[in-house]
Amino acid sequence: MEKEIQFEDHFINRSNWIRASVLGANDGILSVASIAIGVAAAGSSKEVLVLASLAGLVAGVFAMAAGEYVSVSSQADIEAADLKREAKELEEMPEHEMRELAKIYQRRGLTEELSLQVAQQLHDHNALEAHARDELGINEIMKAQPFQAAFASGASFIAGGILPLLVSIFLPLDNMLYFQYGFTIIFLVILGYLSARGGGSHILSSVVRVTVWGTLAMIAAAFTGYLFGVNIN
Repeated sequence: MEKEIQFEDHFINRSNWIRASVLGANDGILSVASIAIGVAAAGSSKEVLVLASLAGLVAGVFAMAAGEYVSVSSQADIEAADLKREAKELEEMPEHEMRELAKIYQRRGLTEELSLQVAQQLHDHNALEAHARDELGINEIMKAQPFQAAFASGASFIAGGILPLLVSIFLPLDNMLYFQYGFTIIFLVILGYLSARGGGSHILSSVVRVTVWGTLAMIAAAFTGYLFGVNIN
């Protein structure tokens, strides 16, 4: 009896939710930490610092989720429009569409005769699915999923943003800039490591990338706080 083939779990299968989760967590950490650093640099009180950090977390969650939903929904709308047009073309000129699909397979290395056979069999099986995958580049793995992306972004923003908020709450106001920077770098290193492990990418490159850009964001926030800061006590 022939053994059933088990398909491998490739990293690309996780790309959608990893991208949204990493983006959300990174934004959560940096947004709230940068707000805290900017407010602390302006010479504000502990109460103002905590309130600003909390407001940044709450606003950021909804902004992140809404932005991701709108962005991925736009992608889904484009995919739906392309599929509708492709379905109409298949209905009106199926022979032309089959030969167009065969040309795609020829460019990938199949002979003309074999490419026509493959295109014919795929047309007989599910013509729209074949054109969606091989002509338009749309498949179940990469297909836009707005709700999944919005939830992943919002939830990960909370998970990331609550960390610098806790620093604002529990650590003293004196040297808050250094506390926030130090802990944020630690949080970003952990995030870079986890995202690299989850996506199968190079760990050091991922860690360096998030820490460098995170440092630049926090420097900009601190400079803004110092530049426009007023004491609010």
